Amino acid sequence: MHDCGFTRENKWFRYRAAAIIIEEDCALFAGNEIDDYYYSIGGGVHVGETSEQAVKREVLEETGVEYEIYLRTQLAYYSGHNHGALGYMNADIYNEKHNDEKFKNLIQVCIEENKRTLVVKHHNEKHNGKFPIWVIVEFFSMGMLSYFYADMLSVDQKHIAKALYETSVSCLKSWLRCITELRNRCAHYSRLYYWSFPALPKIPKEMELSGNRKLFSQILVLKLLYPDKDEWNNSFLVELNSIVEEYEHDISLKHIGFPQDWYVQLVK
Repeated sequence: MHDCGFTRENKWFRYRAAAIIIEEDCALFAGNEIDDYYYSIGGGVHVGETSEQAVKREVLEETGVEYEIYLRTQLAYYSGHNHGALGYMNADIYNEKHNDEKFKNLIQVCIEENKRTLVVKHHNEKHNGKFPIWVIVEFFSMGMLSYFYADMLSVDQKHIAKALYETSVSCLKSWLRCITELRNRCAHYSRLYYWSFPALPKIPKEMELSGNRKLFSQILVLKLLYPDKDEWNNSFLVELNSIVEEYEHDISLKHIGFPQDWYVQLVK
């Protein structure tokens, strides 16, 4: 994908769209490790998309997509409610496969990568570097969320899988591995067409479907994780259908694992 822009007299212009997000009299801005200032959530408008489409895409990329926000908040709430604000740092709340040293190193990486944010500065200065689970979870990548869940005790895993998704632990573990790979590829604009994903999703028996390593199965997992039925059916699925129709003469559905009745199978 290419951004809209041009160069003139050694000066570069980039068409950027950004959102002004205000909640409770506060405005949301982002920062990074290189620059010493904050900026509005947004990014370059791609060739072929409107500024409105670009804003929606950038906000989702930079603040998290629906399924990820839902999972993040629910895991943090459950852990904090049952094990305490700092219980996630206690090795006793994890299963026998948990590598506590590795996990705590990853936590430190999260903190270090976000050391310039006001949240990290505040907790370092005012709370002796202690971060409650509902704070630190905001810095967890999708892969870290998957790792966090996979290392929980069996009783916690079962409760979360059942309460959030009406599924089994093995299914949810599988879905999180799949969605981590899908999100990483999308975030880096990597190829999805004719691509075989490394993780094979576990599909619930009642769906009477067999998973594969193509794109369709990954989107099927996204459907199972997506918390908002109406938004999925009326927004995501409609847009996906438009893309498939737009390129129907240029792509083969079998190369992305889409069955002929793919739309019906993806309706929630």
